[in-house]
Amino acid sequence: MPHKLAFIGFGTVGQGLAEILRDKGDTLRHSLGFDAQIVAVSDLLKGAVYHPDGLDIARLLEVVQSADKLDDYPDSPGLERGWDSLKTIRQSNADSIVEVSYTDIQTGQPAIDHCRAAFESGKNVVMSNKGPVALAYAELSALAEENGVRWGFEGTVMSGTPALRMPLTSLAGNDISEARGIFNGTTNYILTKMEEGMSYDVALKQAQELGYAEADPTADVEGYDAQGKVVILANVIMNAPLTKEDVSCKGISHLTLDDIKRAKAEGKRWKLLARVKKEGDSVIAGVGPEMVPLTDPLAGIMGATNAITFECDLAGPITLVGAGAGRVETGFSILIDLINIERKNL
Repeated sequence: MPHKLAFIGFGTVGQGLAEILRDKGDTLRHSLGFDAQIVAVSDLLKGAVYHPDGLDIARLLEVVQSADKLDDYPDSPGLERGWDSLKTIRQSNADSIVEVSYTDIQTGQPAIDHCRAAFESGKNVVMSNKGPVALAYAELSALAEENGVRWGFEGTVMSGTPALRMPLTSLAGNDISEARGIFNGTTNYILTKMEEGMSYDVALKQAQELGYAEADPTADVEGYDAQGKVVILANVIMNAPLTKEDVSCKGISHLTLDDIKRAKAEGKRWKLLARVKKEGDSVIAGVGPEMVPLTDPLAGIMGATNAITFECDLAGPITLVGAGAGRVETGFSILIDLINIERKNL
């Protein structure tokens, strides 16, 4: 039986996953027994199509990538158009909702409502949207469990790099006393360029030109993006119900080339680090720039790459390095959640 998917949002990440399913569908079926079928796409700007027997993935991608709209997807008996996100979630025959709408880290909406509607309709949700996980983890986890469905969000911290699944599965049995990492590629790229002698303003402009930073880079450079990710780690890995308000946050916009030189003179390197740490019976978390000794594995992480170090009582310090963003990488993060739902794994 195909695993039927409804996409809420069909931008970079949604199209990345669709491209993986188009290109690797046969391999996934034959090697893993995972047969995915897209039955619906609903995007606020691009439009919406639904067919209970499945949509042609190649045609979907061709249409949306040529015109940025779904209007030219061909009609066929049983095809529906124009369904909004909530109607698609509630009335489609999808098994799982792929929630890849716009991320609003301040409110988590409309993605929180999408999750509620899906769980109440008996549908799984997989997402790379960190808003609902950072802002409503306890509520949504309980609602999914109450309705006997699954909620996958591997891509919310380090995209396709398994920063959540690895500690939950491969490091199971360890007491993880601290997780600290570089969770924002934009700031790490800027700091790398500043170490090469580039000013903050010039490095930021270059990051924007390369697509690492948004036109408004505030969420990245002031640490808010990393703050949301460390909240997720605290809740999921350490079972600590922290909120954004519990996490101190400072960005890198105040750093100067003199600061960079001072770190070099001390055998250190500036990194924007996010930490969550057990202290007695409490768990504390924060985001801020730190001068990291060059002997620390995180000091060697350059450019837009992300990394995380887990301090384990049995395995010792374990550092995981990988991409923290990207069309294919984030699409893969959703794919692995779907595969593990099918396998009934974590």
